Amino acid sequence: MSTYRPINERIRDFKPVEIQPQPADLYEDLKHCQDCGIPFCHACGCPLLNAVPEINAAVLNGRMHSALGVLLATSPFPEFTARVCPAPCEGSCVQGLNADAVPCRQVEFVVIEEGFAKSLIRPRPPRLRRSLQVGVVGSGPAGLAAAWRLNQAGMQVKVYEKDTRPGGFMRYGIPDFKLEKKVLDRRIRLLEQEGIVFECGVEVGSDISGRLLAKRHNVLVLAGGARQKRDLVIPGRDLAGVHFATDYLTSQNRLNAGEINALPKDHDAGGKRVLVIGGGDTGADCMGTAWRQGAISVSQVEILPKPPTTRAADNPWPQWPRTLRSSSSHAEGGERLFSVTATSFSPATDNAGHVGTALCAAVNWSAGDGAPRPLPVENSEFVLPVDLVLLAMGFTGAEDGALLKSLELKKDKSGRLPRSEGGRVLRDAQNSARTDTDAPDEAADTLADFPVYACGDAALGPSLVVRAMNDGLRVAERVIADFR
Repeated sequence: MSTYRPINERIRDFKPVEIQPQPADLYEDLKHCQDCGIPFCHACGCPLLNAVPEINAAVLNGRMHSALGVLLATSPFPEFTARVCPAPCEGSCVQGLNADAVPCRQVEFVVIEEGFAKSLIRPRPPRLRRSLQVGVVGSGPAGLAAAWRLNQAGMQVKVYEKDTRPGGFMRYGIPDFKLEKKVLDRRIRLLEQEGIVFECGVEVGSDISGRLLAKRHNVLVLAGGARQKRDLVIPGRDLAGVHFATDYLTSQNRLNAGEINALPKDHDAGGKRVLVIGGGDTGADCMGTAWRQGAISVSQVEILPKPPTTRAADNPWPQWPRTLRSSSSHAEGGERLFSVTATSFSPATDNAGHVGTALCAAVNWSAGDGAPRPLPVENSEFVLPVDLVLLAMGFTGAEDGALLKSLELKKDKSGRLPRSEGGRVLRDAQNSARTDTDAPDEAADTLADFPVYACGDAALGPSLVVRAMNDGLRVAERVIADFR
């Protein structure tokens, strides 16, 4: 069953590539789901513990209202995960042992959009309000999930977002053809109607100090994500035309939203030869964006070996399958190279300050005496002519900057915000001895006493939208318990 618009049509615009399936299209898969003896999809697969078999059974029997209730019991924003989640539930599907897994994500898509179409998704503000003031820093999936749950518990929640509009990476880092921003705006309006206040264009540490936040709020939840970009330190890195992928994607999203009138010249792939370094989802998003901008060629290189097409012996079901994944952007064209790294960039012959070629080389992964590391293959170098290079090599952890300094916080060696099991940020050795049963400070006398929690990628490291969302809910529950 094809659920995507034709390639020759979709690469001409930034509208969603995926077409919403109809319940009838899913009938045979839903029948197979009900034959499952012991489902693993909801526990081994879904971080939110969505009751996948029950949702599927309700859809199969035409009980869409019931399916929506079951879905919303565990997932606050199914319209996001239905579009951008890689569906770990499907990786644990029993049917996936011998055939294609049940398309759980597409079922979720049908259920939540049916709910919106029939006006079943309405603002539900809490009946009782407490005086407790909670600040949430960051409005990505973790921040929105935490804010939603805290607000439902009656707390007064204000979300601080440094960008122009709320949504974090979902708004500025994910292309519109995967997540249309009207879907995000629809949910933001609901959250505002439920009582959450969004203060955008405010960077904590620069526009507002940590000490002022401590005066405004009883507790703070940090959900700024893992936005410290991994760089590639090689000769020629400083040439014009070499950019971080997320900066490139953000420019296009801002243009689509009308926040800017034109792309920066170096963020326009029209008529250019594009090299994407990094084989993950962000790299694939760059490929799809470059084609839509009119690139003449797109190549993607990944330093890791090409994954197998079927599960390896050390990757048994129901673990997440570490197999080759291809996105809708890969289907649109371009070259993918694995076990390849860029070793240097050289300037164009007609423009000494701009990138013109990339020297690449094949690598072998050798364990040696320690962890596996890439070793260049002798005489494997080759040159790619390029006009635009996009670095999509992921993130290393929470972003360095004014926020952490203003709140007097430090990252650990992994780049994450260290926290207790319940989510409270550990400031120093003394705080690391604090237990989750210690009474919280209702009013902080000093910044060191100000209760700060962390959730999502800032504490977990770079991960999935669904895992960040789940962690936001979990930490919010801890805050609620600590301040009940």
